[in-house]
Amino acid sequence: MPKASEIKKGFVIDTNGKMLLVKDIEITTPGGRGGAKIYKFRCNDLTTGARVDERFKSDDVLETVDMTKRPISFSYIDGDEYIFMDTEDFTQYTFKHDDIADELLFINEETQGLYAVLVNQQVVALDLPASVELVIEETDPSIKGASASARTKPARFATGLVVQVPEYIATGDRVVVNTTERKFMNRA
Repeated sequence: MPKASEIKKGFVIDTNGKMLLVKDIEITTPGGRGGAKIYKFRCNDLTTGARVDERFKSDDVLETVDMTKRPISFSYIDGDEYIFMDTEDFTQYTFKHDDIADELLFINEETQGLYAVLVNQQVVALDLPASVELVIEETDPSIKGASASARTKPARFATGLVVQVPEYIATGDRVVVNTTERKFMNRA
């Protein structure tokens, strides 16, 4: 069984009789000497759907739940539900908009490398690739002669995501965005 410091986003842990899907991890270090790091997990309770915050010391041992990942691709939207299709056996997986709102910022029709996370044959989460290619829908005009290490400006994508990009990037440019840090990586 892994320690709290070994848990990553997307893992499902079993604690206090609840199955929790880890959505975000915040690490804090106490001020005194010898204090263990505190890991604050923002989770979704898989049985109730409620958001739950749990705190653990770095060396606390946690029980993880067996899960499988299936490759999927975005299929279509039906009202408030997003339908994805398994690329191997064509099974359809349905997600509510509120459950995957953060992930939708990185998904368009062309997104590759998506996975459905299954626990006990039930779909519980969407797993994004490490980076995605997106086209900038709107940003300030590019500045001629701007260097790569110069200042940044906000750029908005069709999905609603806003990230900081270098000044030489223009509207319509295709760029690579890191999905975990929500940062510009490079031009595509």
